[in-house]
Amino acid sequence: MALIDKHKIIETNGTLLMVGALLVVTIGGIVEIAPLFYLENTIEDVEGVRPYSPLELTGREIYIREGCYVCHSQMIRPMRDEVERYGHYSLAAESKYDHPFQWGSKRTGPDLARVGGRYSDAWHVDHMTDPQSVVPESVMPKYGFLADRYIDAEYIQDLMSTHRIVGVPYTDEMIEVAQADFAAQADPDSDFDGLMARYPKAVVSNFDGQPGVTEMDALIAYLQMLGTLVDFSTFTPDASR
Repeated sequence: MALIDKHKIIETNGTLLMVGALLVVTIGGIVEIAPLFYLENTIEDVEGVRPYSPLELTGREIYIREGCYVCHSQMIRPMRDEVERYGHYSLAAESKYDHPFQWGSKRTGPDLARVGGRYSDAWHVDHMTDPQSVVPESVMPKYGFLADRYIDAEYIQDLMSTHRIVGVPYTDEMIEVAQADFAAQADPDSDFDGLMARYPKAVVSNFDGQPGVTEMDALIAYLQMLGTLVDFSTFTPDASR
């Protein structure tokens, strides 16, 4: 009975309750998070996962800016219905260069973790321009204006350098030639051998079919890469992790 009376003091004192709740959450968070900084195998090292190319990284920034993560997740859970619909369940390693990650928590639209290569560039252009023209039941707004916004790589080196600070392994060479790689990925007639060596499986295309590099090009380059880096026909999960 004495214990119940003491608990009543906490319940009837808002400030004390708030401090107690904050203390409990802090201790719980430390217990869960702190060990991750000392475990070397927190994220399984998976062959094929690489940093984003300059154009893909720019497209990812546009994806975030336009709030695409609000309606689309990028995390396939290891449940039968999800795997059958979207493909192999998501691996932690696939998001290790995401700052911040784009797992999402809501699916107004489908999950995009494996959307890369599933549709043609032209389909993506039509879908962005008029979503209902390809998916009649879609509630997605129109993003055709992205094709009218031309972009250059003025700040791409700064962006990549910032990501390197938080752990993305961009080399000095990658940053030095970032502007050239940015333009090369959107031009199939360019010399993109160096780009492919630095960013294997990068999709090189004039994504929106227009001269110059637009925000539409960058966003589609990012989408066409999602889920394509890991060869799941040969991937075997490490059971020890």
